[in-house]
Amino acid sequence: MQAWAEQGRLPTIAIKEVRGATTITLDSRDLITVTKSDAIRDLRTPKEQADAWSTTIQAALEEAQTRRKPAELRRSIAVAIAIVVITGLGFWRLGRLQTTLSQHPINQLQQLLRGRVKRDGIPIQIRQVGLAIGLWILRYSWWIAAIFYISQLFPATQNFGYNLTQIIITSFSARIFPLGGEQYSLIDLLILLAGFLILVIGSTVVTNLLRTRILQFAGIGSGSQQAIATLTRYTLIALGTMVILQLWGLDLSSLALLASALGVGIGFGLQNIARDFGSGLILLFERPIQVGDFIEVGDFRGTVDRIGARSTMVKTLDQVAVIVPNSYFLENQVVNWSHDSPLSRISIPVGVSYDADPELVQTLLLQAGNNHKGVRSIPHPQVLFQGFGDSSLNFELLVWIIEPNRQPIIRSDLNFGILTLLRQHDIEIPYPQRDLHIRTGQSSLEQNTD
Repeated sequence: MQAWAEQGRLPTIAIKEVRGATTITLDSRDLITVTKSDAIRDLRTPKEQADAWSTTIQAALEEAQTRRKPAELRRSIAVAIAIVVITGLGFWRLGRLQTTLSQHPINQLQQLLRGRVKRDGIPIQIRQVGLAIGLWILRYSWWIAAIFYISQLFPATQNFGYNLTQIIITSFSARIFPLGGEQYSLIDLLILLAGFLILVIGSTVVTNLLRTRILQFAGIGSGSQQAIATLTRYTLIALGTMVILQLWGLDLSSLALLASALGVGIGFGLQNIARDFGSGLILLFERPIQVGDFIEVGDFRGTVDRIGARSTMVKTLDQVAVIVPNSYFLENQVVNWSHDSPLSRISIPVGVSYDADPELVQTLLLQAGNNHKGVRSIPHPQVLFQGFGDSSLNFELLVWIIEPNRQPIIRSDLNFGILTLLRQHDIEIPYPQRDLHIRTGQSSLEQNTD
């Protein structure tokens, strides 16, 4: 047929029947024999099927000859150039838009899975993830579609496009991956991965909505909200995984060997991860620390920002995120300033001169404590007279606050206020004093000389 298309003339298409067989001929040459099995699929007789195929062959030959005309080739070249220019500009513009998102879609996806939440319960990155991945797919799909379309414009490249399409379809649909006694194709694996991705993102969105739209309005504390949301997310992922594998056609009993190997791996190489995961469950149930608690762990203080399956993120006062394994909280001493009650006490030591009036000093220290907005009126601020120092009368101001994370700021404000009040009343804060005694008289060396 390619030879007739290149000759510039149409062959004579005819249908003949020889010994009950219907055959399509081109210029008296047999092309194809139509059998009953070919016709029965379309509910036709062999003669009707041969007529339909003859019409299709006639149209294909006419189109092939038309595309080989010089005017049609020039038009195809112009169309191909226009498609390349438009695709290149679109690829560049979409790249600029993707750069505006500032991160690769995989990094966006990782941030999404961390569960950062907006006020409405929708993850902060959910729209950025969808847009970034969509733009990335669109950019390269645009070029692939353009190449395939251009290959269909020219007769010399039509076979290339057709053969490449068949190779891609065969490669993706070939069942070459054995699992559980069955063979699976690359398309099956991509569908499985897409299902898991949708499951993880969907469970994240559902649990965030549960926490912000239901648990929050139910008056449940933030720590309890985090625990319920985390357990709900893991449950949804576990149940969803079993459902996806069943729908995918995988027999779960065939995974028994894999589960046994995984158990051995956990017993040896993954025992630390398993310990952290178990500690995370204990933290969620016993709740010695909760999201929003101000804690002191090791050498740093900070607010619990997130309690995950394996680790907990603590934001320090310098807004530095510290990732702490969950097992650390159960194996080491942790100071939780917000446990049960956020009420905590601040102690401000003050030393004044021996010439100062102790009662006036007590009044001024109480005034400094009561004037600060962050200090609680109940329990009342107290002033203790600690004793007599080497060069000062030692007092201590005790105040109560309900914002443990603001201790450094409140302590600094109180120190400024105390210093201002003491200076207004001419009360001196003495420097440490030392007495130096110098003995006079002749030294032993001078006496021997005499």
